[in-house]
Amino acid sequence: MCSQEGEGYRLLKEYANGFMVSQVLFAACELGVFELLAEAPEPLDSAAVSARLGASPWGTELLLDTCVSLKLLQVDVRGGKAVYANTELTSTYLVRGSPRSQRDMLLYTGRTTYVCWRHLAEAVREGRNQYPKAFGIPSEELFSAIYRSEGERLLFMQGLQDVWRLEGARVLAAFDLSPFPLICDLGGGSGALAKACVSLYPGCRVIVFDIPAVVQMAKRHFSASEDERISFHEGDFFKDPLPEADLYILARILHDWTDARCRHLLERVYRACRAGGGILVIESLLDADGQGPLATLLCSLNMLVQTEGRERTPGQYRALLAPAGFRDVRCRRTGGPYDAVLARK
Repeated sequence: MCSQEGEGYRLLKEYANGFMVSQVLFAACELGVFELLAEAPEPLDSAAVSARLGASPWGTELLLDTCVSLKLLQVDVRGGKAVYANTELTSTYLVRGSPRSQRDMLLYTGRTTYVCWRHLAEAVREGRNQYPKAFGIPSEELFSAIYRSEGERLLFMQGLQDVWRLEGARVLAAFDLSPFPLICDLGGGSGALAKACVSLYPGCRVIVFDIPAVVQMAKRHFSASEDERISFHEGDFFKDPLPEADLYILARILHDWTDARCRHLLERVYRACRAGGGILVIESLLDADGQGPLATLLCSLNMLVQTEGRERTPGQYRALLAPAGFRDVRCRRTGGPYDAVLARK
């Protein structure tokens, strides 16, 4: 086999086995492996880990050794036994309580996103999301499907809090938002992005606008409601009156919906926006030709299997914003997974 064929075969196997790597990560989070090792006063052998997790000794040993190979755990030999501890990567991103933890978003991805992706071929054939096949629930009301139980709603909100805790400041700093004293975060969930906003721009106030069940859960489970600069307003942004504001943030909102639904929402935002105000769209931008980056294309496929929408190019966002009345549309790459589009009224 020539070297070129060998490289192609290696890539093929890497792609085909990618789901296995994901499942190792999801399973270790689900079982609480990283939490257990973080709380232990010293590294533990596989027998101690399996006993404390209530898992099989053989399965636990296999999982731990695979995590070592993936650099999620480190191993040492003490008294003739292999003992395991978290790596810096794991302590930073996978342990609950770390300021950069992504654990809840990974749990959501493993429990929900992964299940929907089993039906990607059907999604491509049918052109619609796969909640009916994945979970046996209707998807005509998108967020009734996404928030299919109170526990799922809480996990989704915790996952988005993970995202904005890590990415919020970067994307909110893409443009200077200090000229906008009153900001409305549409679909703002737990208020995590609002917290990042008032931290970066202490002179602003933020209204988090979301459906009643989400607002009530945010007040019960998250700390943003304790900040006097952040308030919560219940409503459906497609049909209820929107609070008047200088700037509206739509973060990971437009990619959920069809062009027609996006145009309807943007027209409503334009009417509610104060003169001289604006809109900040936070999404993962496709390249101008729509053929990359790979991470954004995968996100767009995820929108196919889980929502009604897709990721878009800068030109496609301009084509949505201009008919609604917005002008001076500027797009800015952040170097992270989410980019920023700012337009003015």
